[in-house]
Amino acid sequence: MPLQKLREFLDQNSVKYVSISHSPAYTAQEIAATAHIPGQELAKTVMVKLDGNMAMAVLPASFRVDLDHLRAAAGARQVELATEEEFKGLFPGCEPGAMPPFGNLWSMPVFACESLAADEEIAFNAGSHTELVRLAFADFAKLVEPKVTRFSATD
Repeated sequence: MPLQKLREFLDQNSVKYVSISHSPAYTAQEIAATAHIPGQELAKTVMVKLDGNMAMAVLPASFRVDLDHLRAAAGARQVELATEEEFKGLFPGCEPGAMPPFGNLWSMPVFACESLAADEEIAFNAGSHTELVRLAFADFAKLVEPKVTRFSATD
């Protein structure tokens, strides 16, 4: 979903947001530094497979997915990280690894780390490695209806 489609979706739902352009950056920590956003406020989207089905795990840039916690939170038998090859065709118009955390638009479940809910705002990739969107976590939760739970660990 390129930035324009994301903007249209947010506008249709009367959500206030800010677009942030930055120089190309590919890792979540690099993006946070380039865009001058604290790592705990930059939400990264990690693609996972829950019992073989794709899902999004959304967590702070400075955290990592704890697969055991996610397995328990999802009620899944098996959880594994998805490879880029497995998900790259699922998000037309998005650069690989830059899909926004709106799994509901692709009919896939979204799990959001409870630490994101503690912040008033979150920022995330908007389909490219040069654009972010920042909005209120409450608006994200209203639109996406993620399962907010604990499934991350800091390094």
